[in-house]
Amino acid sequence: MSKRPLHVDHIQHAQPKWPCPAGAELRLWVPDAPFRPGDEPRYSTFRQQPGDLVRPDPLAKPAECDAHALGLVRVLNDDGDARGPWDPKLSASTLRDGLRWMVLTRHFDTRLITMQRQGRLSFYVESRGEEAVGTAAGMALRTDDLLFPSYRQPTLFLIRGMSVVDMICHCIGNRRDVSKGRQMPVHYSWKKGRLVSISSPVGTQFSQAVGAAMAYAQRGEADHVVATWIGDGTTAQGDFHYGLNFASVFRPPVVLHVVNNQWAISTHCSLATGGRTFASRAEAFGLPGIRVDGNDFLAVYAVTAWAAERARRGGGPTLIELLTYRAGAHSSSDDPSQYRPNDEARLWPGGDPIDRLAGHMIRKGVWTVSEQRQLQESARQQVVTAYKEAERIGSLAEGPFEPPQSLMDDVYRQQPWHLAEQQNQMRSA
Repeated sequence: MSKRPLHVDHIQHAQPKWPCPAGAELRLWVPDAPFRPGDEPRYSTFRQQPGDLVRPDPLAKPAECDAHALGLVRVLNDDGDARGPWDPKLSASTLRDGLRWMVLTRHFDTRLITMQRQGRLSFYVESRGEEAVGTAAGMALRTDDLLFPSYRQPTLFLIRGMSVVDMICHCIGNRRDVSKGRQMPVHYSWKKGRLVSISSPVGTQFSQAVGAAMAYAQRGEADHVVATWIGDGTTAQGDFHYGLNFASVFRPPVVLHVVNNQWAISTHCSLATGGRTFASRAEAFGLPGIRVDGNDFLAVYAVTAWAAERARRGGGPTLIELLTYRAGAHSSSDDPSQYRPNDEARLWPGGDPIDRLAGHMIRKGVWTVSEQRQLQESARQQVVTAYKEAERIGSLAEGPFEPPQSLMDDVYRQQPWHLAEQQNQMRSA
């Protein structure tokens, strides 16, 4: 494997040479990760700079976004200053809110991973290193927009007002779990917050979100936007293509996010890209595609706001690729040291989204190092207190849990006779 420095652009662009030389042996092309355990990751910095890409009119033709699908929208430069036409020029209070949500999410993840290792919850998925993806997008969208997240956007629930205690109760599966113990941990849902639960076969939310947006359009309620998120590995599944096809044909008000965090559970994004970038797949469907620095809070906010405005004004869907890095394991069941170098996350040229936003705010004079320390400690204490409260309601080991006979509830609108019979037998046992 070559040890030459790689630009991030090249990581997922490595393709076989076309056409094959005359007389060359026919071989199956199998992409591989740029680095494996034992290799020294040697990334170059992003070549794209803030200001390299214009901010088109939200109703621009999809072809006007071709450069955006292959490039990288950035707002924060390497020194932490906001530059270029995509700068959303957010207020100091909005920046502080964004930083607070990201820090709280980081500590929430850290605490629940620790609790899982202690056997106090069964399974967990963290979003470490990707906090800007859900936070910035969630803040850029309206509270009446309908969201279909994946399992790495827990911040969306916090922003919409779901309490940390309720989120922990769901992960434990106690009697305050809004899903009544019928969903896996981190498969949050919250009707009041207009957040739809994911399913374990990942990808279903993509086509479901498009369908929901089609319903809004059919009812003449196109002012409501639907947004959804999937990972890079999920783009290799049919749901991704079904969703894009329906979005292309019917042009409903939907924002489609692909979170390219470089790794599925153990396979590199090069096995799913199938082209130069994920965002460039939009071209085949006649949709605008935009690739954005997913660890740049300001850039993610700006691009999501642009896509939402386009959808509300009748411009139809946008496919957004968020270039980020999964700093932690895929889940509590995963050991990433088996397939990637341990220091790869530290060397990722996109940096850490919390550090980048905090650094920008300090340079801007609206934040201090002391305030950052206080925020970190406050978030840590908030999560510790919330976990203790959740376990007072019910623990994974001791309950109390929903009664077994409730297993048949909420499955059918009109319960079939045989399930009613089984339920009655359980109640009388």
